Amino acid sequence: MDMRRLLLCLLLPASLAAQPSVKRKADSILASHPAFSGVVLIAEKGRPVFHKAYGYRDFNRRDPVRRNDVFELASVSKQFTATIIGMLQQEGRLQFDDSVSKYLHIPWKDITIRQLLNHTSGLPDYQAVMDRYWDKSRVAGNPEILEYLNRYPPPMRFKPGTRFEYSNTGYVFLASIAETVTGIDFIELCRSRIFRAAGMRLANVRSLAEKASMQRFARGHIYVVKEKRFVRADSFPSSDYTLWLGNRKGPGRVSARATDILRWDQALYTDKYLSQAAKAEAFKPARLNDGSLSRYGFGWFLERTARGEEVIWHDGDNPGYRTMFRRYPQSGHTVIVLCNNYYDGFERMVAALEGAL
Repeated sequence: MDMRRLLLCLLLPASLAAQPSVKRKADSILASHPAFSGVVLIAEKGRPVFHKAYGYRDFNRRDPVRRNDVFELASVSKQFTATIIGMLQQEGRLQFDDSVSKYLHIPWKDITIRQLLNHTSGLPDYQAVMDRYWDKSRVAGNPEILEYLNRYPPPMRFKPGTRFEYSNTGYVFLASIAETVTGIDFIELCRSRIFRAAGMRLANVRSLAEKASMQRFARGHIYVVKEKRFVRADSFPSSDYTLWLGNRKGPGRVSARATDILRWDQALYTDKYLSQAAKAEAFKPARLNDGSLSRYGFGWFLERTARGEEVIWHDGDNPGYRTMFRRYPQSGHTVIVLCNNYYDGFERMVAALEGAL
């Protein structure tokens, strides 16, 4: 041990010096979850202090996951959609309290952009409509989803603003609103205004063919009890919607590396994308019509840890994938967990990692 490290240890309180590091605690936690497949990255003020890969990118070939592999983010994608809308609001091209009907032809009235962002719109599930009526030999995107919702409109789930209910439909509408306002494809908006600008080199909204061609893409897997092995999730009928809804934009479909997400995390501490006022709006829980608060802002869940620290987070769930991105602004910690085998101990593992901070 050199003199500087020795002096530091002597100056630290004995109780603090004896505490295990985040890295040691995370190593211990992951050792107790040997079935997990994926990548875990923990950072302190933007500096990775733990970044490791586990399991297999492809279980059939026994191809190991690497730290810089690309994973499906699923609903973690919603924060990028919300940020695009926030940027357009800053530019005066739309307002959060504008009616959705100002931008899109939909069969339901009195819904605002704000209610789409914070999941208080009461919109029905678009996927149920498409599952019932769509020709699944064709690939659907936002225009087809809007067409079929107008052709076969289900009733509203509840009066807008009266309660929180997570809505993928709302985020399809948000992406389509962004296209209407800008005249630019939503995927290109994400690429040019967020991914490239933040230096997220491997973040993208990819087609099925693009994912299949990527060697570094971690395939989603599901454990089959009868066969006692992990099988590619896209081989199950329950995953078919990822094919015939393969062009949908807004609620999901972003894929990225853990380090790409960390770059995004750090960019959010600047004013490069959203002003301080705009971020305060995005990280503010929705107020319902009765005055009560939800625990969701604009593309983010909002909570406090057991220690009382604010945590801004979102998770994602796709066939074979689970994703968690948690930000702790007070301490400057970031926890990113990308999983490609739908590990059933995922929540316990994430909770333990949070406790290790």
